Amino acid sequence: MPFTPFHLGPGLLIGMLFLKYLDLPALLVACVILDVEPLLVILTGTDYPLHGFFHTFLGGSAAAVVLSFAMHKMSGYAGRIARAFGISQAPTFRTVSAASFLGIYLHILLDAPLYPDIKPFFPIGTNPLFFPQASGAIYASCAVAFLLGVAAYSAKVFAHNRRPKPGC
Repeated sequence: MPFTPFHLGPGLLIGMLFLKYLDLPALLVACVILDVEPLLVILTGTDYPLHGFFHTFLGGSAAAVVLSFAMHKMSGYAGRIARAFGISQAPTFRTVSAASFLGIYLHILLDAPLYPDIKPFFPIGTNPLFFPQASGAIYASCAVAFLLGVAAYSAKVFAHNRRPKPGC
């Protein structure tokens, strides 16, 4: 997908549904971080595929490992931002890692049907998932997932705010 928030839709929905098991900030970052690769290719004019090594499961796994450590290290800062949006979590390395791998693999799986230059199973040089006819359905499902994720987020925040405060 181009540089759009479409990848955030499935991440937000899955993150809200599995908030107990996945670190939401790590998942949302993981869903979009791989698009730094095509952005750098465009900005530098490099003779390199837009969707190169990091859009493979091998490269994505390497990125997920790095992201897991980085997001775990920054979990205090990310947690403060999440709390400002009404989401309170106690991230562990396990929840951060699970979210990092899931978000990155989800990104690859959403992009693979859309772009012929993605080689998800590198070093295999083909893309058996390439199916451009699915692009409309993929974009629509990402948009619907975003709306459902926002609804789940809103319901969680609303329910949290309705709880009686201690001492009141």
